[in-house]
Amino acid sequence: MTHFSGNIDGKNADIKKQILGLCIADDWSIAELSKELSCSIPTITKLVGELIEESFLEDMGKQGTSGGRRPSIFGLNPRAGYLAGVDVGRKSISLIITNFKGNIVDFHENIPFELANTAESFHALCDLVKEQIRHSGIEMSEVVTCGFNLSGRVNSGSGYSFTYMVGEYMPLTEVLSTGMGIHVTIENDSRAMTYGEFVTGCSNEKNIIFFNVSWGLGMGMIVDGRLYYGKSGFSGEIGHFPILNNDVLCKCGKLGCLETGASASAVQRIIGEKLASGRSSLLSPKYEKGEEITVDDIVEAALAEDVLVIEVIEEIGSTLGKAIAGIINIFNPELVVIGGRLAATRDYLLLPIKGAINKHSLNMVSKDTTVRLSKLGSKAGALGACLLSRSKLLGLI
Repeated sequence: MTHFSGNIDGKNADIKKQILGLCIADDWSIAELSKELSCSIPTITKLVGELIEESFLEDMGKQGTSGGRRPSIFGLNPRAGYLAGVDVGRKSISLIITNFKGNIVDFHENIPFELANTAESFHALCDLVKEQIRHSGIEMSEVVTCGFNLSGRVNSGSGYSFTYMVGEYMPLTEVLSTGMGIHVTIENDSRAMTYGEFVTGCSNEKNIIFFNVSWGLGMGMIVDGRLYYGKSGFSGEIGHFPILNNDVLCKCGKLGCLETGASASAVQRIIGEKLASGRSSLLSPKYEKGEEITVDDIVEAALAEDVLVIEVIEEIGSTLGKAIAGIINIFNPELVVIGGRLAATRDYLLLPIKGAINKHSLNMVSKDTTVRLSKLGSKAGALGACLLSRSKLLGLI
């Protein structure tokens, strides 16, 4: 593992950052970088050389061509250090470790942990993450940055979470950096999933809407190839869009939020109501024992073709699809991605969403929009946290 410094400064720092931003997605030759950035070949050659000395880039060797002299290509140095990403769920966490190029080295999911709103709980979280990293055979001194995903209102720029307030004046990133002993970033879970999908799961799309259908409902946006945060850093709160007339009280304290009719928590509530009315399901034994019906239970029952569960998932899929139709009419995106834990039910959720979009969107607006499931699945949150933390360390976001 080479020595790594996250600082990019000095003359031409902005061009260096642009070079790194391009190399995140692909490997480039000097000539290609010169053309893309409208800089002279001598300037690009000098800056690439500096980035190699600073351990950011490496010479990938000669590129094959149809004829003539083969140029060298350059890409991110995978040995510059490891990245870690932590997706914090309601009762468990997922952890991904990648090399600096973003290739996955290790992945652990469903690690039991229930986060509380205390400094002690966050310190315990850090200890757990460090323990898991060491179990992967990696020393903490080799990890250059770690990203943490959290649900709710997260301002990644200031480092504050307004769902988890640990200390009146201390940013949460400071608490986590102290606990981890390395550079740390925090991000809203839906935005991190969006970024992970954009960097690794998309090709040419630059305008993407990602829906995180999990216990709650969140949204992330890529606009013109950049993650969109909004003025205060709190964009994407689609779950609290006041669209329903169901008189169900949302956790935010308001009535009619979309999340109360289009999320895993909504599925759990509706299934409970139907079981109470006498309907039967594979989930009936748990319900009758007074045990909590989890998201995993719901997914497992759907994939086992439980009629009641599929019926409820189709219901919330139609509700969500109607809202997505409105979003498509507003943003006219190239791609809509459905992710989150409930997306594991696959077509049981996706087909009613597509049906509602076809019914409620403007055809002229939606005809060029692709709607699909997340390619990253359960890895989306942790991998997105990983790659976002790298981009923020490099000053790219």
